[in-house]
Amino acid sequence: MPDPVRTTRLPSGIDVPVLGLGTWKMGEDRRRHADEVAALKLGLDLGMTLVDTAEMYASGGSEEVVREAIAGRRDAVFLVSKVLPSNSSRASTMRACEASLKRLGTDRLDLYLLHWRGGVPLAETVQAFETLKAAGKILNWGVSNFDTEDMEELTDSDGSAVQTNQVLYNLSARGIEYDLLPQAVARGLPLMAYSPVGQGDLTTDGRIGKVAARHGVSAAQVALAWVMRHPHVIAIPKATRPEHVRDNRAALDLKLTPADLAELDAAFPPPRRKQRLEMI
Repeated sequence: MPDPVRTTRLPSGIDVPVLGLGTWKMGEDRRRHADEVAALKLGLDLGMTLVDTAEMYASGGSEEVVREAIAGRRDAVFLVSKVLPSNSSRASTMRACEASLKRLGTDRLDLYLLHWRGGVPLAETVQAFETLKAAGKILNWGVSNFDTEDMEELTDSDGSAVQTNQVLYNLSARGIEYDLLPQAVARGLPLMAYSPVGQGDLTTDGRIGKVAARHGVSAAQVALAWVMRHPHVIAIPKATRPEHVRDNRAALDLKLTPADLAELDAAFPPPRRKQRLEMI
């Protein structure tokens, strides 16, 4: 059995795995349903007990896949879902949360995120989150796709209880390193990295492949290990094949050397100025 998955601590004091299970695009094709459920179950078996989903993914279909995967083991899972900005008014957030809970087959979410900024005032969404928290429907809340100024506004909107910010972060999308990541670290706020190996492009990048060859691993594992090198970053890659799930788990044990990191910095330079937050 592999070593336990390393954890990081949320501001609330809860320890969560730094390597979780993403579910974007799951639930879109019933023909893949069984494979998706099996992949999530294997990931849980391997200690990747943080599962990230959203009401937007397959219009709730992803949450239904997760429901089947976590059946009988809900208490061992740190469950994350997201509310769309179009549903982020006080009343709509309450309804959206109830709908997600029903699809997930659970009575609570461990973490509920605002998927991105919309037209609803942040203070209203925060109030809805706090109401859900007081009712035990969610245990913690956070945001996604928030840039530095959004995080500042959130703090001004009585959002001090925010637990994480889920953002795009990988070797080819390093903009957060200039300001957003340092801001989060200063606040003791872990960031959650989605698409940590890109949209498939990083898995075949020859520059990463050279580093991978030295370690006898895949380029995808190097890209994922690179994201997880930072103690305040949680990675949530998606995998639907057993070998992919196992490769992701093995990436956690890959130790990149200073020479590896320098080579990757040369190939994918860190930002030297403020960059607009990327989203996909």
